[in-house]
Parts: sequence; C-alpha cells; structure tokens
Amino acid sequence: MIRYLTHSEIDKIKWDSCIKKAFNGNVYTWSWYLDIVHPEWHALVENDYERVFPLTGKRKYGVSYLFQPFFAQQLGIFSTSILSPVIVENFIAAIPQKYRFAEIRLNTHNKPEKQTKGLSWHRNHELDLINSYDRIYKNYSSNTKRNLKKAAHANLQLSRSVKPEDVVKLFRENRGRTISHWNDLEYNRLKQLAYTGIYRGQAQVIGVYSKPNELCAGAIFMQSHGKLVFLFSGANELAKENQALSFLIDEMIKMHSPGQLVFDFEGSDQPGLARYYKGFGSKETFYPGIQLNRLPVLGRLALRIVKRK
Repeated sequence: MIRYLTHSEIDKIKWDSCIKKAFNGNVYTWSWYLDIVHPEWHALVENDYERVFPLTGKRKYGVSYLFQPFFAQQLGIFSTSILSPVIVENFIAAIPQKYRFAEIRLNTHNKPEKQTKGLSWHRNHELDLINSYDRIYKNYSSNTKRNLKKAAHANLQLSRSVKPEDVVKLFRENRGRTISHWNDLEYNRLKQLAYTGIYRGQAQVIGVYSKPNELCAGAIFMQSHGKLVFLFSGANELAKENQALSFLIDEMIKMHSPGQLVFDFEGSDQPGLARYYKGFGSKETFYPGIQLNRLPVLGRLALRIVKRK
C-alpha cells in the first residue's frame, strides 16, 4: 500500500535505510540532502519503506503544486526491488489530489508507460571510470584534447583547499549575473549542502589556480551510490581563456580512474553543454519528467502565476 506522509510523519532512519539499499539510489534523496534543498518535504511510502518517493511542494495564491528543487536533478521513486512501468504509474496516481499542478523530474530507472500524459525526457551524461585514464583519454574528442593542451601551457594548479563559498563567489560574479531567479537563499543552501557533504565524507570542493595565483575555476562534487556527481561549478573569464574547467574535469577523471565510480556530469538538455560533456567520452542517459495539470480551464491564469515561483 502506498501512503502519503507529511514531513513530521516520515521515519528518516527507515527512509535512509531504503535509500542505502535502493538499486537506483542517489545522493539527492538522502534525508539530510532533502532537508537542505527543500525543508518540510513530504513523501509517498510503500509498505514499510520498500519504495519511497519524495514530494517537494509549495503553495502559492491558494494553489498547491510540486516542483523540482535546485540541486536535485533526479528524484522520483526509489526502490529496494525492481521497478516496472505499472509501479511507476501507481506512484504517480498516488500523488495527492491537493497538488493541482506538478512539474517534476523522476530518475533514470523510473520508466513510465509511453502513453503517460505529460511525459518528457531529459538528457544526462555519464562516464564510467572503470577503464584506465589512458584508455578514457583516447575517447576524448579532438576539441577536448585541444582544450587540455591549451590548459597545459597555462601552468594551472589544482587545489583541494578551496572553500565552497569561493566557488559560489566565482559563479555569482560571472555567470550568476545573468541568472535573476537565484538569490541568497539558493546560494546559502548550496553552501550548506557542500559543508554537510564534506562533514559526511560525501563532498569534494576542487579549485584551479592560474599562474598569478588567482582562483579562476572551482567545482563542488557529491559522491554516493557509485557516482561522482559534478554538482556545481564557477569560472571567470580567465578560466575560459585557459580552459581551467576542462583541466579540472580531466584531473578528476584522472584521479578516480581506473575505479568503480561513474562520473556524472549532471546534464544537459542544452546542446552546447551536452556537446562539451560528450567531448570527454561520456554516454547519454535519459530520465523522465512528468507534468500533471489538475487545474480547471479557468485556472490557467493561476498556472502561469505558479510557474513564476
């Protein structure tokens, strides 16, 4: 039986036990992670936490809705046993009627029926690090190899002494200037994620310094369930010139290969980023998105308001 539980009703010990054992578990669904990216999350739970589905919702202008929180690419159903399209559909159908609208992302192992209404597919890129670095490097694109040669001439230095706020600052002062919907709340949550992940032994913060000893690029990685997730990065104009981010990614691949990890690039639906990630020899994977619209015809205006969250 699938039950809807409010945040206070969730047994987080049982929840984390399910996530630990889940064949499709990921870092985004540990209870500590969800507590940061979306405090007061609710959930659907089957039987004694055999399968779980976090629900991240809000209420605005009288409309309750579900959305995908920042820094949690794939949520959906997590299970200690195999999932079928019927099970996925049962969970989707169990989403309480109080949620009048939903625009959420499930995970790679959630395969809804093809005729599911509101179904979309999103692209990710992953690189298995089981092979030696030399073998992985041979599958780099010619453009990626050129970028790395350029980085080599810049005498870049990798550093593990970078703080999460240093990476966030790099982002905010550069690309962040073009993103109006991110504010202090999102950036503070990201820093909290990084510091909590470091404390739990699940996060790494890596920086790249240029020859004048200037931090020009940095990244936050999360590790769980056999994956090294490229969660967030920041870079300035100098990093673009000397290919510091390519250098950083290449060094992380070099550092962890051969090994049992999969490098998860965490995207992307954007063609340019997808091409960049594919340049490291990564393979495309896909995960579903679901849009539910239970609003009446006269509620279309409310829908537009909600989507401006």
